[in-house]
Amino acid sequence: MVSLRKPGITMYWLMLNTLGQVKSSALWLRRLSTAKHLPVLTLFTKYPCPLCDEAKEVLEPYKHRFVLQEVDITLPENTVWYERYKYDIPVFHLNGQFLMMHKVQTHTLMKKLESIEEKERPNQL
Repeated sequence: MVSLRKPGITMYWLMLNTLGQVKSSALWLRRLSTAKHLPVLTLFTKYPCPLCDEAKEVLEPYKHRFVLQEVDITLPENTVWYERYKYDIPVFHLNGQFLMMHKVQTHTLMKKLESIEEKERPNQL
């Protein structure tokens, strides 16, 4: 039982832990609220996949412009994707549409992202 008369290490730890949870929840909510406006870049992958790891490194400078979603094609629920892409990973879809495979083509990605961002921008007079 924790003594309320003399807040000790336990109370201090509880206060910090609670503050940490609130802070992490706020960060999570902020990411969630901003992420819903970002396009979704889906990476079809399997493990291990050195080419996929390289592709993610190439994408690193651009990650603020999309949400990266990884789909492991070897999972039982992804057999359709496995049959389609088993010899071609990494494969990328942007907002559900095929974009590129085998390696990141930054020019293609930037062109598509700019197109999406332009459509979402309010009309300026």
